Amino acid sequence: MLQLGTKAETLKNLYGKLQNAKVLNSYVFRTKEWKQDAKNIWNQIQHELPSEKWIVRSSALNEDTEASSQAGKFESVGDVSGQESFFSAVNTVIASFDDGNPDNQILVQPMLKNVKVCGVAFTMDPSTMGNYYVINYDTTGSTSAITSGTGMQNKLLYIFKGSNPKEELPEYIKQLYITLKELENLFQKTSLDVEFAVSDTDELYIFQVRPLCLSGEPIKQEVQQKALCRIEDKIKEEQGKKPFLCGKNVVYSVMTDWNPAEMIGIRPKQLAMSLYREIITDCIWAYQRDNYGYRNLRSFPLMVDFGGLPYIDVRVSFNSFVPAELEETISDKLVNYYMQRLAADPSKHDKVEFDIVFSCYTLDLPERIQVLREYDFSEEEIQAIIDALRNLTNQIIDHETGLWRKDYRKIEILENRYDEIVESDMGILEKIYWLLEDCKRYGTLPFAGLARAAFIAVQMLKSMVKCEILSEQDYQLFMNGINTVSSNLNEDYRQLSKQGFLQKYGHLRPGTYDITSKRYDESPETYFDWKTDTDPETKQRGEFRLSLQQMHKLSEILTQNQLNNNILDLMDFIKQVIEGREYGKFVFTRHLSKVLQLIGELGEQYHFSREDCAYINIQTVRELYMSAKDIEKSILYSIERGKEEYAVTKSLTLPPVILTEKDIWSFYYPDTEANFITLGNVSGDCVVIESGTANEEIADKILLIPSADPGYDWVFSHGIRGFITEYGGANSHMAIRAGELGIPAAIGVGEQKFEELKNALKIEIDAGGKKINILRKKR
Repeated sequence: MLQLGTKAETLKNLYGKLQNAKVLNSYVFRTKEWKQDAKNIWNQIQHELPSEKWIVRSSALNEDTEASSQAGKFESVGDVSGQESFFSAVNTVIASFDDGNPDNQILVQPMLKNVKVCGVAFTMDPSTMGNYYVINYDTTGSTSAITSGTGMQNKLLYIFKGSNPKEELPEYIKQLYITLKELENLFQKTSLDVEFAVSDTDELYIFQVRPLCLSGEPIKQEVQQKALCRIEDKIKEEQGKKPFLCGKNVVYSVMTDWNPAEMIGIRPKQLAMSLYREIITDCIWAYQRDNYGYRNLRSFPLMVDFGGLPYIDVRVSFNSFVPAELEETISDKLVNYYMQRLAADPSKHDKVEFDIVFSCYTLDLPERIQVLREYDFSEEEIQAIIDALRNLTNQIIDHETGLWRKDYRKIEILENRYDEIVESDMGILEKIYWLLEDCKRYGTLPFAGLARAAFIAVQMLKSMVKCEILSEQDYQLFMNGINTVSSNLNEDYRQLSKQGFLQKYGHLRPGTYDITSKRYDESPETYFDWKTDTDPETKQRGEFRLSLQQMHKLSEILTQNQLNNNILDLMDFIKQVIEGREYGKFVFTRHLSKVLQLIGELGEQYHFSREDCAYINIQTVRELYMSAKDIEKSILYSIERGKEEYAVTKSLTLPPVILTEKDIWSFYYPDTEANFITLGNVSGDCVVIESGTANEEIADKILLIPSADPGYDWVFSHGIRGFITEYGGANSHMAIRAGELGIPAAIGVGEQKFEELKNALKIEIDAGGKKINILRKKR
């Protein structure tokens, strides 16, 4: 067994011992030796390590230890040539040592030429303690692109240790995979941090091996492997043609429909997961689609649970976007087309209704839908799809009889029923049960309808831009004119008393489905500062108006496309449903938030903390209402089971899109294309928002927020410059809010980009140019 030592000692130990990789020869000396006789060291290097250029690297005694890697803290100088340059490089490295230890080492190696790939590999996922090889590499040829964070062609690859790399992976990655296993065996250690490079002749070089500092105990590989095998079996089982479903095969995604990654996160605890299923994704979502004229998918769950990670069954989702009146053969052909397009470009999984699916009629539909000709759709089939979408859309948007009007009235009923339940003499279990039942019937069901209508509204508006009736600026002006319940939060914060404000908005919380996330009224000082009289700057809103020419053109195109509404009715529909969607969400989350609060109180009665309650399955609570079971034992069992399952969930990493069962074992984690809001450009200091971030930290800052969850609405009362979310779609709550307030934002940048941005001190959001630039990084 080899020993890990300093950087220099470890590489010396490894030299000549690897079967599939090389370690460059090296010369090592101490700081005190340099100070005693630098000239002799220079002569020795020329004799023992002849090279045109060298790299001079740090190898401090307090670097690369089990306790701390000190990665990037000390200097390395590359492309060193000649005595003067060498002396300068060594002095630079020594000056970067902060403890003055005379035994600190300096490592000199030949500078590797013609590098085509460089990167860093972990033999354990340090974030999740999962048994993965996590390989982050760059293909620009820079040997520091990954470690410095400047790489422009980054790839992030996960390979589970109990599997083999996919056949289609590059040979040098397969070579690296074998070498990582070899290093684990040589050092008898499963958690290593390895820097590597590949030459243009496909030779693999190891630059560094050090202990990977972990924050916890890794999960056993066999436990994780069993969970992945179960997921693999489930995916295999679901492949192929199924009764009552169009489409040959199944695909899974975290964002395609109802966005679980945005709303409950990619690793939710059991209570959040089970609540989301109960009030939306098991039945409610399909009832709404059926009501609005789409295919009947009732009884088909939309969301599946892969080891505690929520995924959307994309085949089921795509079926639900097909008009019910469409003939079965065409429907099947259409769903297969959607699946084919997504498989060809999985990065579109969070934008399918914009880039792949035809879910409603828009002014540019006749032009967009012609792409189907390239996929063997006949003229008659295309026309049938157009007609079905037109009929469905007219039924939804009609000014007098539109389905959304009934949904709006249901939301009003829900608002009135809240007090009747909460202030009744019912016990906690009864209140939880009936709040959930009401939340589904009068909350999430009509909200789903309003959300569908709002999506159609935004699509219609965007098609007006595509057809050059509106400009991008017109679009932004219209969105700026949207007034929602939550957009009044800023004004109410200034106008209402603290008590009045919290009475109206107190039920909101950043994690809508997370019991451990405090409500506004449970921890108001966390989110707001009533001591400081700070009025956020009120942005001047331009007024949206259609010119006579625009009105004439729009009227003409509506007639041509056989859409029922006139101009005023259509624009009124668009505005009302976008506002109604936000109103519906605001109202139903009050019921949901109270349910979480009551579950917390129930747990407290039996000495369970909120953190414990986060692991309860909501079905346990519902069953307790309908039975005479032992409450404490039932809750304890649910918590223990939830914690046991979550221990595995935490360790799993899966790709955002799963095309085949092979994808769960080895996959690239993709860069996500963000949804940019407004055309503005802002720059400033940035703050990462966690659930307990103090409010005084965020004024005039650019915020990094985990998701586009409505519970983060409080940030808009603090005069922020802009914000970036890890998850979220172009139609999400925070996107709507950003548009109406004119705040530049990037919604849904993805895990990889978000982690990179968390290391920034200053950021620029160029929404018009669709770019995010890091202006200053943490050192």
